[in-house]
Amino acid sequence: MSESHQELHQRIASSFARQTFMAHLGAALARVEPGLVEITLSARDTLKQQHGFLHAGVVTSIVDSACGYAALTTMPADAGVLSVEFKINLVAPAAGERFLARGTVLKAGRSMVVCRGEAFCLDTAEPRLIAAMQATMMVMKDRPGVAD
Repeated sequence: MSESHQELHQRIASSFARQTFMAHLGAALARVEPGLVEITLSARDTLKQQHGFLHAGVVTSIVDSACGYAALTTMPADAGVLSVEFKINLVAPAAGERFLARGTVLKAGRSMVVCRGEAFCLDTAEPRLIAAMQATMMVMKDRPGVAD
């Protein structure tokens, strides 16, 4: 029996709530659907680099998490996920105050899930693309301490 949308959202939200680094950044889970997760972040001075842009490490972290959680939506409830590879293109300065990271599943396999990630600045009328990621996530099953 497959998970309902509510059960899937609850499973992802529960895992996200335990991810203390996302809490440290102030990131919030915004959307959960099978194969798609969005995370939002409001910038603050402690997350910016010397030119006033959101730091590339912060952008990378929220996009990586969006991809990881998108991958997790395709996995059984007793599985966990680990990033094993990603490449990010920072295509525009992360100038702004409100950001969104979106992870989408391109191909879900039994042991690996390939995802696309994007980060946007939301301070303009139309979201402005600031980063694009290609990521591979590993399905973790039967590993003590690694589930969801």
